[in-house]
Parts: sequence; C-alpha cells; structure tokens
Amino acid sequence: MERLGTGIGWRPEIADAVERMPGIDWVEAVAENVCPGHLPDSLRRLRERGVTVVPHGVSLGLGGADRPDAGRLTALAERAEALGSPLVTEHIAFVRAGGPLTASPHLEAGHLLPVPRTRDALDVLCENVRIAQDALPVPLAVENIAALIGWPGEEMTEGQFLYELADRTGVRLLIDVANLHTNHVNRGEDPSKALAELPLEAIAYVHVAGGFERDGVWHDSHAHPVPRPVLDILTDLASRVSPPGVLLERDENFPAPAELEHELSTIRRALEAGAVERVKAELRAAAGTGPGCRGDELFAAGGAGRREAAGGGGGGLLVEAAAARQEGARGVTGGPGTGAVRRGDETGAAEATRGVFGRPHQEEVDGARQRLALAQAALLSALVAGTPVPEGFDRVRIGVQARALAAKRADVVAKVAPELPVILGDGYRTAFLGYAQTHPMTSGYRRDALTFAEHLLSTGRPGDTGARRELREWWLDRSGPAPRSRRPAHRLARATRRVLSRR
Repeated sequence: MERLGTGIGWRPEIADAVERMPGIDWVEAVAENVCPGHLPDSLRRLRERGVTVVPHGVSLGLGGADRPDAGRLTALAERAEALGSPLVTEHIAFVRAGGPLTASPHLEAGHLLPVPRTRDALDVLCENVRIAQDALPVPLAVENIAALIGWPGEEMTEGQFLYELADRTGVRLLIDVANLHTNHVNRGEDPSKALAELPLEAIAYVHVAGGFERDGVWHDSHAHPVPRPVLDILTDLASRVSPPGVLLERDENFPAPAELEHELSTIRRALEAGAVERVKAELRAAAGTGPGCRGDELFAAGGAGRREAAGGGGGGLLVEAAAARQEGARGVTGGPGTGAVRRGDETGAAEATRGVFGRPHQEEVDGARQRLALAQAALLSALVAGTPVPEGFDRVRIGVQARALAAKRADVVAKVAPELPVILGDGYRTAFLGYAQTHPMTSGYRRDALTFAEHLLSTGRPGDTGARRELREWWLDRSGPAPRSRRPAHRLARATRRVLSRR
C-alpha cells in the first residue's frame, strides 16, 4: 500500500489554512462535494505541489440491500481520475432503504447507518464491494462507522466482520479510531479486541476525529478536539502496525489553524509512542523473551508480513502470518482461504451450500438481499417515518437516533438552502423538525429543502405576509427547470407562454 503520511480533511472553510500548514503530506476531500470539471483552486494548487488528494464518498451505501448505483460509481470514478488519486474510500454503511426489493416507499437516511454483522449482510456487502471494485479505476478502501444503535442477533464482532470482508474481497480498510471509541461508549465494544481481530496488513489509512459525550452517549461530531481516549486507541493501533497514512477529520466548528496544527502534532506523537512499543515488542520477540513467547513470535511474523503488504501487493488473500495471528482471536482452525473452519462448524454443515472459496451461490445472495432489504427498511422507517420499532432494538436508543437524524437533516438543509433560515428566522428549526416528523426524506437534501418550502406554503405559513411572499418567491425561483428572470417583463412573458401552452 502506498505510504500517505500525515494528512487532514480538506474542507472549503479551511482550504487556505490547509495550503499553508507545514507537514501536510495528503488531504481527503468529500467526493460528493467535488466537481471533476471544476476542481476548487485550492485542490488544484495542492495537486500541483505533489500533495495526494483522496476522494472520500459518503452516499454509495455499500452496506445497503441494493446493488451500488452505476451512476454513483461512475461519479466516484470520475473524481478519482480528475484528482489523480491512488485510491478511493467509502463506508460500510447503509444510507437508504425501501424501493422495489420491499415494495415500499424509498427512504433516505441522510446519514451513515450500521450494517448488521450477520452472514446475510456480509454476503451482500461482499458482492457490493466487488461490483464497486470492478467499476473503479483505483483500489477501494472501506471505513468502519460509528454507531449509536446495535442490531439484534449479530453473529460476528466488528473485527471478525472486517476480517472476513477483507479476506473475501481483497478490499482495503480505512480504520477510524474515533469510531472505535464511539462504539466502545455506545455499544460496550472493546477497541483493543477489535484491533486484535483486524487484518492490520489490509489497512489503507486511519481516521482520527473528535466528538463529545452527552447523557452517556458519544456523538461523533467531527466538530471537537480529538480526546485522549481516541489518541490512546491510535497508539494501540500503531503499536501493532505502522499505518500507511493517518488523517485528521474536522467537518465544522473549525478552530484557528494553529489549533489544527497542534492536533496534528499530537497525532504524530501518539503514532510515535505506538511505534516505540512496536519496536520493543519486536525486539523482545527476536530475543525470545517477554510474556507469551509463542505470541511474540507470531507478532514478529505478522509484523514482517504487514511491512511486506504495506510496501506493495494489493489483491488476493491476506498474508499467512496475519492468518496465523487471527486464529486465536477468531476461533478458527486453519486460515483464510485455506479451508478454515470456524469452531462449532467443524462438520461443515454451515458452509455446505457455499460456493468455491467460501463464496455463496448467487441465489443465496439474492435471498440475503431480500431479507436484508426488509430489515433495513423496517429500521429506517422507524427512524424517519415514525413506524413501530422493530423487535429486538433498544427503543430509547432508536428515539435518540431518530432525533439526531432529524437535527442533522435540519442543519444540512440550512446549509444547502441558507436563505430558508433567513426567511423564517428563529422559527426555522421548529418548523423544519415538525415537518420532518411526517415527511421522511425520499431524495437528496436540495429536494428536501424544496419540499419543506412547499409544505409550509400549502399550510399558509409562515404567518407573516412578507416572509410568506419571500418564501414563495424563493420556491418559485428554484422549483422550475431554470431560475426565473429577475426582470418583471420576462417573468410575465414566461407566465404567458405557460398559460398558452396549456390550451
């Protein structure tokens, strides 16, 4: 894997500061916010200086029941080519549900939601990842996400799920240590155990970000400083492997450039601390001393394999040293790709109908898609449409997640349509949250903004005549195929043509 170094998430609000920051080896840009034919000047200048730019997608929904949309894949590929990127990244998440597979209305989450760690979900995810890999001109890496809620009946830990995914598809992993911390607080999952189960040699790079805790729930805000527990997880990871790249994410509430530079320095120190521990462990293993000599030998072998993998070699099965390291953590005899059998399945009954190399037959995947589609549609409908919470879910957490989705939706609509908070004033947020309770998002945020305005106007709101007139003008100017002319004569001519065309 190409060594990336230390980077920061490129955002328009801090573009100038990023260009001036010392020691920035690479940046990551949200793919959906970049137009291939009109790259921001800042990104062009960074590219000209030799700074690597990686497009980071947020809307593909690889963990969803539907196959990846060809148009979205083409758009992601275009951005990778326009930026000359060595790879592209996306998320292990679902972002929409409903539609033909469930014969139910299409729903958009506007947020990354967790995939159940089950065989069904893994089979679907693996096929979706392969489809994406075939469509993209560069390697794909996928990111573990933060989750507030957990699925009932999960069959694997996060580390096992990611290991199987990487082993079956050869996909690279983007490990977000802040998300590991989030899942520790919200779901009681052990970050160290997750790291022990991961295929470390498959890591493409690492995300580091901040958040905050409220009422026992950790919110992965990307708007706060990186806390010590996240840095500790980064050090733990660095004590096991030298990650090819590490990137600081910040999406809003941007501090002064000096503070961002300080956070980057803190991240570098956390990496250095982990590297020291890694070297110590390797020296102990080489000398045959230290606790659990057998484990140290495996660690040393795994370290050598990871260094080899990091220096090159992309696809295929994971290196044998890493496979050996995983046996104890995963309860597996043998290794990935070697006919490994999970303890408890020694008879082979659980895998009897699976295809070559453990890949399920197509009819199995199709059945898994149907089951996953129904489950995801039921969950998303409960979150955004107020339908009953599916059995087995924590109802309190579902309520917290539903409110968080509505709040995020209001925030994003205010960004894509900044005139609405101005027109509605202090009443914007209350009005939007009331609208969101009965109007699930079925398309993108821009369409959502228009539908919200339509809803207000159809109910005679806002009460102020001037504000209502201004909202109507805003809606008329944006709901047609082209912006209306600002000149009254042209407006009259267009209106006349519309009347005549109806006769």
